[in-house]
Amino acid sequence: MKGVDRLDKISKEKRSENMKKIKSKNTEPELLARKALWKMGYRYRLHYKELPGNPDIVLTKQKTAIFVHGCFWHRHEGCINASRPKSNSEYWENKIKSNLDRDKRNQSLLREMGWRVLVVWECQLKKDIDFNISFLERLLNE
Repeated sequence: MKGVDRLDKISKEKRSENMKKIKSKNTEPELLARKALWKMGYRYRLHYKELPGNPDIVLTKQKTAIFVHGCFWHRHEGCINASRPKSNSEYWENKIKSNLDRDKRNQSLLREMGWRVLVVWECQLKKDIDFNISFLERLLNE
C-alpha cells in the first residue's frame, strides 16, 4: 500500500490528518479542570501569554500556574497513555524530548518569578466533576 510505514497500520496521509485534529488548547482534560475550578469558586486566566510557557490555567490571586498535560505529549512517567510510537520513532523521541526540555525550562522560570507551578495529567481527571473537585482541592492544598 502506497504511503504506509511497515510498522503503521494506516497511511501517512491518514496519520497526518489525524494529527492535525489534535488540539493544544481547550482539550477535554483542560475543560474538566476548568469546570471543577470554577465550581470551587476559583476565577482564572487562560493560556496566559504574559508568563513563560503560556500556562493553561492561571490563578492570579494565588500566583499559581497550572499546566494540564497530555500523558503522551509530555511523557507521564509510568502511565499507559505515555506509550512510545513504533513508527517514525526517532522523530517522536526528539519531539517529546523537546517538549520535556521546554516544560522544565518554563516551570523553572515561573518558579524563579515566584509562581507556584502545578501539573495536572490528563489521566488524573475524570468525567465526574465531584472527583475532579476533590482531586484539585488536594493538589491546591499541598
